[in-house]
Amino acid sequence: MDKKVIEGLQTIVTELSQQADGHVIQSRIFASQGLSKLAKQYEEHADEERGYVVKCIDRLIDLDVEVKLGAKQAAPVKWDIVEYLKHDLQVSKKGLAWLKELVKAAQDDPTTFGILRDYYQDEEGDMYWTEQQLALIELIGKQNWLAKQL
Repeated sequence: MDKKVIEGLQTIVTELSQQADGHVIQSRIFASQGLSKLAKQYEEHADEERGYVVKCIDRLIDLDVEVKLGAKQAAPVKWDIVEYLKHDLQVSKKGLAWLKELVKAAQDDPTTFGILRDYYQDEEGDMYWTEQQLALIELIGKQNWLAKQL
């Protein structure tokens, strides 16, 4: 197995577990603001992310590789939804660029490739959703958009 792919799977275990925790925190913040649809969206997103963490852990175990949970850097928590969406979009773009290279590196391992391809497609969909929400906010205004999130 390619060392880059193993390290990438390990990185996903560490980084994505933190990202899922961050989405749970944001979900609770949105719920406290009465934005129930948005809270549910991010709660479900966290569950999806945890599912990919489990798949990466299981794949590392299948490959007889020691699973590690690395140190995690602090991540911002935002109370303003527009600031949060902009931040989340940048995280998505950066992550997708990195993940695209990892998917290419895993091409010779169909099982790992499939896991990473599916994860990439899911994250790409999330990025497009975030872009769409920011465009809607720009088009109809923040207050009108917020009303749709109740």
